[in-house]
Amino acid sequence: MRLADMFDVVVGDAAGVEFVGYDGSRAGQIGAPVRLELRSPIALSYFASSPGQLGLARAYVAGQLEVHGDMYTALTALASLGGGQVLPTISGEQAQRRRISRATKLRMASRLAAARLWWPVRPPPNEMRGKHGGRHSKRRDSAAISHHYDVSNAFYEIVLGPSMAYTCAVYPTEDATLEQAQYEKFDLVARKLGLREGMRLLDVGCGWGGMVMHAAEHYGVRALGVTLSRKQAEWAQKAIAERGLTDLAEVRHADYRDVTESGFDAISSIGLTEHIGESNVPGYFRFLYDKLRPGARLLNHCITR
Repeated sequence: MRLADMFDVVVGDAAGVEFVGYDGSRAGQIGAPVRLELRSPIALSYFASSPGQLGLARAYVAGQLEVHGDMYTALTALASLGGGQVLPTISGEQAQRRRISRATKLRMASRLAAARLWWPVRPPPNEMRGKHGGRHSKRRDSAAISHHYDVSNAFYEIVLGPSMAYTCAVYPTEDATLEQAQYEKFDLVARKLGLREGMRLLDVGCGWGGMVMHAAEHYGVRALGVTLSRKQAEWAQKAIAERGLTDLAEVRHADYRDVTESGFDAISSIGLTEHIGESNVPGYFRFLYDKLRPGARLLNHCITR
């Protein structure tokens, strides 16, 4: 089965791009301004070993998938290829909608299996897996967060501005500034939680402490925030002191799973759920539930598909 035939099955002509396979076959809209080029069987092996977005990303980073033309148009096409699972692991509903016969799926499976057999993609060496720990272990999560955030607070001050908030903002008006939108976001969370003076708030994955300081300053709440980034915690503690909030607010450099206090009146989690791993979601919510007093509130904000 030619690569072009596989592309036609999975993506088709509607994507508006041209596809060129290493076997010389072509598909899609020939001569389109955007061209996807599969350079070697190794790219196919990436798709076979890690179906979906991960396989596409690994093939692209490794230089085995070339994108010529506008990247946004190309990503639209790749989304239809990698948003779910690359065949033959395509769902029955998708197969029925695209009228993919069983024989076609078997031919594709054979081609993918051969690629994975003859050009296997090697996993990370054992010593690297041991060094970083299991997926979403405390050690590995800490290393990942440190790698991303502990570069420089000065850098993030330039990128994020005075609000130092890295999560979605809520614009009250079309002409509102980013700082106004971040203030509105924090205040919306506070109102939904029903914060009042004297209450205790836990903010997990607190970043630079924006929600913690907002709750303490505007609602008189005793707020505790935790972050895996040492740089974030240092910046937040300094900002808390400068605002005269040390009696009410604290940001710790810690894993949320290491919080020992309980009986909180409210818990906010803004943009943390995406980082804990799908298999850890039930335990994550059980942990937070156990930290609340009876009748308390939890607000969890996350981006889902």
